[in-house]
Amino acid sequence: MIEKIKELTKDTVIYGISTIVGRFLNFLLVPIYTNFISTSDFGVFSNIYAYIAILTIIFIYGMDAAFLKYSSLAEESKKKDSFSTPFVFVMLTTIIIVAVLSILKSSFLTLMRVPSDYSYLYLYFILILAFDATALIPFASLRLKRKAAKFTSIKLINIFINLSLNLILIVVYNFGIEAIFISNLAASVFSFLALLPEIFSNLKLKIDFVLLKRMLWFGIPYLPASIAAMLVQVIDRPIVLTLTDASTLGIYQANYKLGIFMMLFVSMFQYAWQPFFLTNAKEKNAKEIFSKILTLFLLAATFIWIVLTLFVEDLAKFEFLPGKTIIGREYLSGLIIVPIILLGYLFHGLYVNFTAGIYIEEKTKYFPMVTGSGAVINVVVNFLLIPIIGIIGAALATLFSYVVMSGGLFYVSQRFYEIKYEYKKIGKILFLILISASFYYYLIYSIEFIFIYKIFFLVGFISLMFLLNILKMNEVIFLIKLLLKRKN
Repeated sequence: MIEKIKELTKDTVIYGISTIVGRFLNFLLVPIYTNFISTSDFGVFSNIYAYIAILTIIFIYGMDAAFLKYSSLAEESKKKDSFSTPFVFVMLTTIIIVAVLSILKSSFLTLMRVPSDYSYLYLYFILILAFDATALIPFASLRLKRKAAKFTSIKLINIFINLSLNLILIVVYNFGIEAIFISNLAASVFSFLALLPEIFSNLKLKIDFVLLKRMLWFGIPYLPASIAAMLVQVIDRPIVLTLTDASTLGIYQANYKLGIFMMLFVSMFQYAWQPFFLTNAKEKNAKEIFSKILTLFLLAATFIWIVLTLFVEDLAKFEFLPGKTIIGREYLSGLIIVPIILLGYLFHGLYVNFTAGIYIEEKTKYFPMVTGSGAVINVVVNFLLIPIIGIIGAALATLFSYVVMSGGLFYVSQRFYEIKYEYKKIGKILFLILISASFYYYLIYSIEFIFIYKIFFLVGFISLMFLLNILKMNEVIFLIKLLLKRKN
């Protein structure tokens, strides 16, 4: 079992490197945005990008997944057909959707609640969608051919272009939020141009309609689940804007981004988890391994949660330049939501763990139901709580949606692939999180929660882990030795 867990740990690091670098570089833009862009402008930007995230799924409608499936099964003589058919069809549908969006410009601007002063951003909005959608199948082709170096290089250069142009246009030329769209579009155009050799080497200007039909039948059913999953992530932005204002949305979204550290941990785990459990599903002690991994994941995520909860304010207020903090001073009032967002991502990690039984038993048809329930909860709780407690209500909506999704997937997974998890230990961990979160919010509203108090809180939290037998000293020592041990 130990070797299997070490294998997963190694894969998590390998698969997570590009994810960490890419997302962390994007996070570096947050100090720039929050120190040089007003809260209301940041709200406008955040809202528009929520629609970009949702529409990107509609632009590609599962054809990238269909390409991966059918191209991997295709004979060598049919490889170009398996690439050209989805690529050309996506190009055609992209042109049609762009035309529709252009014709209905006024209606969409009203729907997205974009102020008239910012209507010029709509052109960037359409072009970013078009270039990003067109690049998805060529990127999938690189993944399928295991051209990891080229794939990663293009992605990282894309991010570098985006980051560099943002710095120049915002800090030096004071372009405001238009700089964000210009930088994104330039990076997207670069990616498309860099992918042209891959496109031309595989392209035939024809569509195999028999293959297309099979691909559509495979890809389109993914659309509802994909949209529901994306709604869980971004639907809070337009709702916050509708129920409050752009400035409040800007504060909310800037602080939401501080959840990146938990999100990165979960993303790293997710990259390695699926191939790991699929590869080891037939092991005699597979369920025992999966059970232990859930406990270890929850322990690690809980430690990340408590540390970030206690010290994220100190991080946010750190001055990287005179008068310039990691999160701009106008945005600091939103720090109250960060522990809730971190906890939401922790439950998303549990959701990822529970996918094992669903995939192993091929019950993926339940994903739309589970993600759909999460999206519904998100919308309902947002509308119920935001008018009462503001952005804290929006953060709780995110948390509740991930709790519902993880609980729903746990229930379905256990029906078809029962795993005897360490329920007693897991229950103690979740109870400790609940008590700690309640006490934390009581303290920050009651006293000046200075740094030394946070140290005492952390020591107390870790002590309770041992007192409740969640952690045992011999296990901790063993795990430390395991992590430090090098292969011969």
